[in-house]
Amino acid sequence: MKVDSHQHFWKYHPVKDAWINDEMAVIKNDFMPEDLEPLLEQSGIDGCVAVQADQSEAETHFLLDLLEKHDFIKAVVGWIDLRAKNLDERLEYFSQFKALKGFRHIVQAEPEVDFLLRDDFCSGIAKLADYGYTYDVLIYPKHIRNAVSFVKRFPDQPFVVDHIAKPFIKAQVIDEWAKDMQGFKGLDHVTCKISGLITEADWVNWKYDDFKKYIDVTLDIFGTDRVMFGTDWPVCLVGASYAEVCEILRRNTLQLSAEENKKLWGQNCIDFYKI
Repeated sequence: MKVDSHQHFWKYHPVKDAWINDEMAVIKNDFMPEDLEPLLEQSGIDGCVAVQADQSEAETHFLLDLLEKHDFIKAVVGWIDLRAKNLDERLEYFSQFKALKGFRHIVQAEPEVDFLLRDDFCSGIAKLADYGYTYDVLIYPKHIRNAVSFVKRFPDQPFVVDHIAKPFIKAQVIDEWAKDMQGFKGLDHVTCKISGLITEADWVNWKYDDFKKYIDVTLDIFGTDRVMFGTDWPVCLVGASYAEVCEILRRNTLQLSAEENKKLWGQNCIDFYKI
């Protein structure tokens, strides 16, 4: 089974979705399951993981409600306030929803570059493993070193780095990102989503080979057992169609065997999120 490990749904609201600026006008619309389903079918993708885009428990319920109505949505990565004093109560409450596999916080938007190392945040992360939850790490390159220290604190917690930590693909800058990402090498509890690449590229003039060296570095660090395909739809639409995003990965991983491709395009995601 091929599974898109990372995509979003939303009903666009200019305040809630203020991160969508005028340059991203193409995604200032509603994006719902009925919009995605034909795209999955056209690209031969069997299912997807719906990931939070808004930091509220209402968002988590919104995604779980969509999953109940659409079989192709296989899992949800929601949001919960990991710094809340009543976190145990909230985790216990959400444990009734078996399709809720983990949580994410939009760390890239936090002003503190060391946000992941905050005591109150780490106290929350420490509770996730008891409930079998995963955690998606959403960061920029400036956060990578702290992220490595962060995941090392929790060797029993499954983590996945979203969007290969958003390297500067448009500028074709790679050295510092590649060096810092090496910190994840050998950390078997940390996986990486090869997703969101087009958002960091030149939206108008990108070429398929712009992504090759970044994908190669990611595969070298994480290996084919710890990587997942993801599109980041509909955010990807700022620069490419769903099919083009799939083709970017396909063209840049032609060296992989059939078994390695099976892992990349679905099996690793299925195993990680226990789908």
